[in-house]
Amino acid sequence: MADDIQYLPSIDGSGIDAIYRGQIVGQVTFVRIGMDKLIIDYTGVAAPYRGQNIGLTLIRHVADMARSQHRHVITICPFARAMFNRFPEFDDIRLMNVH
Repeated sequence: MADDIQYLPSIDGSGIDAIYRGQIVGQVTFVRIGMDKLIIDYTGVAAPYRGQNIGLTLIRHVADMARSQHRHVITICPFARAMFNRFPEFDDIRLMNVH
């Protein structure tokens, strides 16, 4: 199933949706601050789809977008903060963690 999930920008451009068979099963939202910052404020995955790295993949998509836009990321979402702390692949865009 994880191979069948599409990761697409949300309609309003404030996040990325994980879509499986036409249904949103996960979402990460963010706020752009100025020209060089981005705040990840929410990550969620529907209960039946948890444990399949959907949340981490959503965070990775935001990280890739931030890199392409030369932005640093602030994580106020607890899940995003945990992923940024766990994986050094995010060190290049980490601005700070808000507790």
